[in-house]
Amino acid sequence: MTSVLPAILPTAKDVRDLLEGLFGKDVTVSPGEPVSLNDKPAVAVYVDPTLATTALVLVDLRLGAWLAGALALLPKGGLEDAIDEGELYPMHLEALYEVVNIAASMFNGEGRNHSRLYKLHAPGEAVPGDIAGLAAAFNRIDLTVDVAGYGSGHLSIVTAS
Repeated sequence: MTSVLPAILPTAKDVRDLLEGLFGKDVTVSPGEPVSLNDKPAVAVYVDPTLATTALVLVDLRLGAWLAGALALLPKGGLEDAIDEGELYPMHLEALYEVVNIAASMFNGEGRNHSRLYKLHAPGEAVPGDIAGLAAAFNRIDLTVDVAGYGSGHLSIVTAS
């Protein structure tokens, strides 16, 4: 019997390659500050086939808006309004959901339990205690992401093991 490996912790290059391929525009990714739940980020939760949490992606409000805009080709002005109001509109959340859904591919690989997007918590939405605990874990990568034509924000990826 072969053991199944945990989800892969992506590199900054993995994140850049995924986003550039998705948006067809330049994306700069560099080391950044951790995204905290106190920042009221969007939180994408990934699970394996047994529904055990495998990974989280925490996206601050600014980057959530820019990622949604880059995918859905939304005008920057409307995104700036949403940021100023401190929330993503339903259209933005729908586009961000697609981005983080595609991002599940970064956690998968040969011999690994398949991870898939389970839920996207909107910015400021309460998350369950186990998710909050995992969000503070140390098996993580913290990045600043700049999407050409939109702007920059912060993203943290945390894996469960």
